[in-house]
This record gives sequence, structure tokens and C-alpha cells, in this order.
Amino acid sequence: MGRFPWTARDVPVPPPEAEADNQLPPFIEARNLTRRFGGITAVNGVNLSVAQGEIFGLLGPDGAGKTTMLRMLCGLMDPSEGEARVAGCDCSRETDAIKDSIGYMAQRFGLYGDLTVRENMLFYADLFGLAASDVEPLMLELLRMTRMEPFQQRQAGRLSGGMKQKLALMCTLLHHPRVLFLDEPTNGVDPLSRRDFWDILYRLVADGLTVFLTTAYLEEAERCNRVGLMHHGRLIRCDTPDALKRETGEEHFEDVFVALIGSADA
Repeated sequence: MGRFPWTARDVPVPPPEAEADNQLPPFIEARNLTRRFGGITAVNGVNLSVAQGEIFGLLGPDGAGKTTMLRMLCGLMDPSEGEARVAGCDCSRETDAIKDSIGYMAQRFGLYGDLTVRENMLFYADLFGLAASDVEPLMLELLRMTRMEPFQQRQAGRLSGGMKQKLALMCTLLHHPRVLFLDEPTNGVDPLSRRDFWDILYRLVADGLTVFLTTAYLEEAERCNRVGLMHHGRLIRCDTPDALKRETGEEHFEDVFVALIGSADA
């Protein structure tokens, strides 16, 4: 049996209020993580831990420091102060081990529009140094999982926004990462494609993956096990969506977001 032995409708979506088991040791950890660019502090003393198998969402206004935080956790940027660890590895000193453990999907993933879906996947498989004998069955599993089998000969440039994100996700998963870092993965994608993308994420987590993502969509934040709210580089709240609703006394997550940001500004 392969790593992804199901299709997109096989497993029921867990309720958004499901909480992660915080008794597990941290799988992603930041301690006093800080990043400065000249006189600007983009990330300011963030302390954070994420358990294995959790979907953690980082939410905040534009310029809050979310992408900078994500890049430090991926080992793509060194912190000015503090440290970060992923899967037991130091993100600054053990970058090769980090790259082997993670999948990183940036806001603009590097797909090649003149290559087909299949050719893009083969290209990334080659970049990861995967054995040719392993690539074909894995590609077939990923194509079935995302329901992209009928489109594997279509050029990436001719795909819809949702299909491009699915292709980017498949390329990111080719080397069997233990954790996915996704930077606003559904930005600009239609609501139905976003829901389909989230169905896939839930199934990946059921298979043992950990997901850390940034999002600008409040309804997506509610689907995470826990949410961290960043503002002016600081992590001002970190809890389950339901706990944040109880704290603010608000029913809708949009009102929760506005209340917490307003409180931080005050």
C-alpha cells in the first residue's frame, strides 16, 4: 500500500473544532524568534510550538510577519535572534536535514507553464533525486488523490487556479515530507477549489503529516486545530478557534479577529 491510499472522498472531513493533542512533544518550535531588516522588526520574539499531526494556521493582517516567520521555520532565512526547530533539527544549522523533512509551497510556486502536469512532476522528482522506479507509482497515487488524472497531459499554464495549486501541492509531496509549510496556499482560488484543497489537507494529516500554513481567509483559520494571530510582528494569541470565540464572546470568527486586533492596538 502506498503513502496516499485513498481518493478525495474516502475519508470524512474532521470537525474544525477538533483540537490537537498538545501532550505530544513539539514537532515545530520557535523560541524568541526575531527577524530584523535594518530598523524594521518583521518578527518580534515569537514563542510557538506545534504538535505532530496538527494543522496550525498563522493569521494576521498584511505585513504582520507571517511569511517571514514561515521562511525562518523552513530554514530559508536566519533569525536575528532566537532559534527554531522542526522535526528535531535546528532550522539555521541543519538546513539539509530540514529540507529533507519539509515541503514548502510559497505564494508563487515555481511551476513551468509550458510543461504538462506530468512533466512538471517529473521535473521536481528529478530535483529531489528520487529513484525512477519510485516515481511512477507515487505520481499515480498523487494524481488519484487530487483527481488530476484526466489532466496530466495538460500544460500547467492552461490549468485553472485551483488545479495549479493542486499541481504545486503534488510537486511538494513527491519526496514524502513530514511537515508541509504552505504560504497562503489558496489565495485567489475559487471557493469550491479551496474546499477541495482543504479536503486533501485533512487526508494528509490523517496519514500522519503536520501542516503549518498562513492564510488570509478567516473561514480557513476556523478549520485549523489551532490558530496563531500575528500583529506587528508579535504573536498576540494562540489557541483553538472555539477558545478564541469564548475569550472574546464573539460568535463569528471575523468578529473575533477584529476584536483581538483592536485590543492589541489599544
